[in-house]
Amino acid sequence: MVNKQFPPDFLWGVSTSAYQIEGAWNEEGKGESIWDRYSHQPNHILNNGNGDIACDHYHSMPQDVALLKELGVKSYRFSVSWSRVLPLGFGEKNQKGLDFYKKLVDELLSVNIKPFITLYHWDLPQALQDRGGWVNRDTVSHFTDYANLIFSSLADRVDMWATHNEPRVVSFIGYGNATMAPGIADFSKSYQVTHHLLLAHGSTVQEYRKNGYHGDIGIVLDSEHSFPASFHPEDLLAWQRYYEQDTGIFTDALFLGKYPDLLMNWIGPMQPEIKPGDMEIIREPIDFLGINYYRGMEVSFHQTGGYLKCKTRHETLPMWGYTEMGWGIHPKGLLMVLKNLKERYGDIPLVISESGCATRDIGDEAGYVDDQERIDYLRMHFESGWHAIQSGINLKGYYVWSLMDNFEWSQGYSPRFGLVRVNYDSLGRIPKKSFYWYQNVISKNGF
Repeated sequence: MVNKQFPPDFLWGVSTSAYQIEGAWNEEGKGESIWDRYSHQPNHILNNGNGDIACDHYHSMPQDVALLKELGVKSYRFSVSWSRVLPLGFGEKNQKGLDFYKKLVDELLSVNIKPFITLYHWDLPQALQDRGGWVNRDTVSHFTDYANLIFSSLADRVDMWATHNEPRVVSFIGYGNATMAPGIADFSKSYQVTHHLLLAHGSTVQEYRKNGYHGDIGIVLDSEHSFPASFHPEDLLAWQRYYEQDTGIFTDALFLGKYPDLLMNWIGPMQPEIKPGDMEIIREPIDFLGINYYRGMEVSFHQTGGYLKCKTRHETLPMWGYTEMGWGIHPKGLLMVLKNLKERYGDIPLVISESGCATRDIGDEAGYVDDQERIDYLRMHFESGWHAIQSGINLKGYYVWSLMDNFEWSQGYSPRFGLVRVNYDSLGRIPKKSFYWYQNVISKNGF
């Protein structure tokens, strides 16, 4: 019996990213990316892991598409490795790299799965990083040229696109906290990187429109459900600063054509250089906004809480505990995030482009995982998505993170987010209990 039915055209899917699954890091003409360089340096990744092999998706792609078909997803979100198709980030293309993505798209279409391509999931070509990376405004035009190459190769068969995945991570973790590639600890660069990422997004959307491609293009942001610890003015202002850096700096620019006043005044001389016309480009209308949702966060003022002067605490629901990443579990927060976006920016089409959790995932002798915790997590978050639709929010789809266990960035291979277990020794794939539960949800279009 299905109690919570979703709209007939609702997109059920799963997500992955290139560096986390592909492997083949230096094969068939692929250039070095910042994640190749970063992970090859000692002590950057838990247990000194790297994505050299990862899940070996580059060589196992048909097998992985067969898993997608078995799962029954309507859509598959994946990213293109910029340095696989343009080894230097510009200039001569690598046809073998392009051919891989053409074959992937053809395989997906042959089993009636809608491709959803993310152009940038953090893996900048190292050659561009050597020229200043996203701090260098030239990277904006290089990204637009790269996007045009992918559009010209695939837009006749792909009609759903995202420019960037989670630009906040690039700006404030890659260039601020330095716990992600390129590993630069300089917040004065973070805001200029934010501006250039958004400018590259807007420029790419304009190119997509100008060339007359028929499809939907947007951007993917990660947005926590954050809230102040109290109504004390210091906590309220600390939360506002935190929210504006987590979400508002991106959404205000995208939908209002401006950066949040409170945050800009707070950071003072770290404000980005903005040239005339930049904000109009960034505000170019998009067809949807992708939201990656994982956690709720309580925010309070603290005088030693970095330059934002705030302290955070993961909020979790009673009896739920925390995921293997140490993240609180807050399904209702997803509904709050979606409501907040509608209230602030109107009836924009929304997609949950990532949502999932790392659990203990202890396999039996055959490697099968009874991951009931993941099923419970997904059920509660799907329910929040259903309530969002019932309340009039324009939610178009839900993509679970992730199809399979993979390289989890600085955490290496320890956290497992997949619906499919990957044996990293044999590279075998074993669907988990959650795989079959989600298969049933998709087949019934509800639960």
